[in-house]
Amino acid sequence: MGNEFVGSAGHSAEYFGDTREYWYAPDFLALLSQRWRLHDVQSTLDIGCGVGHWGRLLASRMSAGARVVGIDREQAWVEAARDRAAAMGLHERFEYRQGTVESLPFEADSFDLVTCQTVLIHVHDPRTALQEMIRVTRRGGLVAVAEPNNVARALLSPDVLTDPIDEVVALVQFQLTCERGKEALGEGNNSIGELVPRLFHSLGLEHVQVCQNDKAAPLIPPYDDPEGRANVDELRSFSEREFWIWNRSDTQRYFVAGGGDKTSFERFWSLALAQQKRSAIAIDQGTLVSAGGNVVYLVSGRKPT
Repeated sequence: MGNEFVGSAGHSAEYFGDTREYWYAPDFLALLSQRWRLHDVQSTLDIGCGVGHWGRLLASRMSAGARVVGIDREQAWVEAARDRAAAMGLHERFEYRQGTVESLPFEADSFDLVTCQTVLIHVHDPRTALQEMIRVTRRGGLVAVAEPNNVARALLSPDVLTDPIDEVVALVQFQLTCERGKEALGEGNNSIGELVPRLFHSLGLEHVQVCQNDKAAPLIPPYDDPEGRANVDELRSFSEREFWIWNRSDTQRYFVAGGGDKTSFERFWSLALAQQKRSAIAIDQGTLVSAGGNVVYLVSGRKPT
């Protein structure tokens, strides 16, 4: 199936493909459901739901009567999430509507669980977003988010151990400059996961807990299992279309906003694409073996009673 949403105008379209189905290991989800007491949850708000992956994943660990409301700023994703829930026979448990995290269309104290996954990395003011999430959480209820440190991925690659040091450092500099530029433009902090526990604490949430997702995205020849095929298909697609973390125009925009200049951008962009191309060639040759490390924090806290 790949990614049917490639080229769509909505946010995160490049990341709504098959690889998203493998972000979490089943045994880790079982452990997380115990930590978050998902068996007690009857009402959930999934913010920035996209096409519904995160909400459906959590609901699979809840009781059969638990209901999930998903909201997203993009009407196209709302409709896609509805279609997917209906196709899975879940339309009675899942409801989707358009809305934004900065102004949630719900009364205070409405949900047992209010959650989001890779949403705070895209918002202008994560503190305001979390205040809204807390507002609609019932007293004693749980606020839980899954947010990454994406810049760490610049060092989580076998290329780091073999490529020239100046190229490795250059690519770290490139990504960090772009991430800072993205934040400077008010479009979010791509490594906000490091800051979320501080925000939870400062906003008065209790029993704040932090754990890391234990799932990597390995690439091991012959890449013939469903997860392996999904990972290599995505990497090949990115390389063929010269899509890095973002497309070229957004990357340049972030880089300049982060203090870079258009001349040096060309050098950095060429380095990033060349690294990506080498990986794609190695996949075709059956020689790429990668641990596929990620840094994703799952942070939770209880609204005071």
